[in-house]
Amino acid sequence: MLYASDGEDRSVTRETTEFRETPLPWGKLSVLLALRLSEPVNFSLILPFVYQMVKGFGVAESPKDISFYASLLFTSFSLFQTIMVMHWGRLSDRIGRKPIIMVGLIGNLVSSMLFGTSKTFMAAIAARSFNGLMAGNVVVAKAVIAEISDNTNRARMMAMIPLMWNLGSIAGSSIGGIFAEPVTQYPRWFGNMRVFAEYPYLLPCLIGSSVTLFGLIIGLFKFEETLVKKKKSSSETTLGELTPLVQNAAKQQEHTMWQLLTPTVRRVMGTNVVICLALSMADQSYPIFAATDPSDGGLGFSSRKIGISLAIASVAVIYLQLVAYPRLERKYGALGCYRRGQRFMIPYFLLMPFLSMLATSVEYPVASSISPARETVLWAVLVMLLLVRVVGSVLMLTSINLLTVNLAPTKSDLGFMNGMQQLAMSGMRIFGPLLSGLIWSWSIKHTWPFPFNSHLLWNICALLMLLAQQVSKKIPDSVNVFGPGEDETESEIRSDNQR
Repeated sequence: MLYASDGEDRSVTRETTEFRETPLPWGKLSVLLALRLSEPVNFSLILPFVYQMVKGFGVAESPKDISFYASLLFTSFSLFQTIMVMHWGRLSDRIGRKPIIMVGLIGNLVSSMLFGTSKTFMAAIAARSFNGLMAGNVVVAKAVIAEISDNTNRARMMAMIPLMWNLGSIAGSSIGGIFAEPVTQYPRWFGNMRVFAEYPYLLPCLIGSSVTLFGLIIGLFKFEETLVKKKKSSSETTLGELTPLVQNAAKQQEHTMWQLLTPTVRRVMGTNVVICLALSMADQSYPIFAATDPSDGGLGFSSRKIGISLAIASVAVIYLQLVAYPRLERKYGALGCYRRGQRFMIPYFLLMPFLSMLATSVEYPVASSISPARETVLWAVLVMLLLVRVVGSVLMLTSINLLTVNLAPTKSDLGFMNGMQQLAMSGMRIFGPLLSGLIWSWSIKHTWPFPFNSHLLWNICALLMLLAQQVSKKIPDSVNVFGPGEDETESEIRSDNQR
């Protein structure tokens, strides 16, 4: 159904026309969520210790260059994910969702072990690259959600995808911060274990791999294929005819990429690109910013503190995804939530670099001791800003998942559309960390005044978010309607292409 507007009166329109929500298929959904957990755990567990790991490799000439080399680790994952993600999505439309998910989990398991045993920077790059190459499960998971949901519960179920990412990020950040360098952190327990002295970052990778192994076992025995192939008398079957539940089979056909790239799709994907660029720049830079000395514009945190800071604010995600977002989506629609999330992010970007001033004042001039009161203030402000970031990202990323599946003209295009969205996200995760690493290194090496000092990176992110906000105002409310499988979609895509 179409929403009246993006204003407060949307709730009246929806409440008078909404019908009862279909109960969630928890059996299938819980299995899918268990499978989805492994990727964010293994992706985020390196964040707390990436600064120290790169420093230990000895590739950076000075501490101010570490951010650039750390950005290469992040970029390598995203580069190879970008190369393969659309192929994984389209392949899942052809052969089924389960085989792709199983292959992705195996790749995640192997790459995590390789990363934990890396002794050189190039070995770590190779492990992250292989991880990105096999990381296609997020595309398939979104397609599965679209196939097992309906119009009444799709928003709530789609919110589970970023929920699992954030829960996995909480777990991964905690694992990475607590268990990195165990011989140094816990000499009483691990001091005599030579394997962890030789590979100081193996233990968190082993723990992350156990999550992947659990998902692999669950998926192998419990996950049921959701792509039901349509029977045909002809031996030729197009990709677009492999999905059921299409009322008018005569109209169903595979759409080309240019047919799918309607003006509305281009606006949605364009804002997604800009948002992902800003988020990737900020998110991948935060561990570097937190580990950098306050005199250079950072917070001076240890790996343990970085892990704690990443985990604390993310706990709010549970409430936001399970309770708050479905209610907000019912009131404002996915597009309204998308726009509101962008508004949250701008103050977060602008205020975050000012924490360095507070961190500088935390230390006493004598004996390098720390004032508990001032450190409490620093942590309180940091957590509040990270909460703002969590709210904004939940609203935006959950909404873009909904908008993407809504824009697919048929269910047989779900894998491709989700792959195209993930391609945009992965592409920006290539350039974002690289760009942010270069900007951060340049800004702290030179003594330029505000806003070209350590604030520069964050100010650029704020400008990007402002740009996305302006473009999103031109997206029509019709994107709030789920299109796949409905009779009118073929005429809609034709008319949209003619505009």
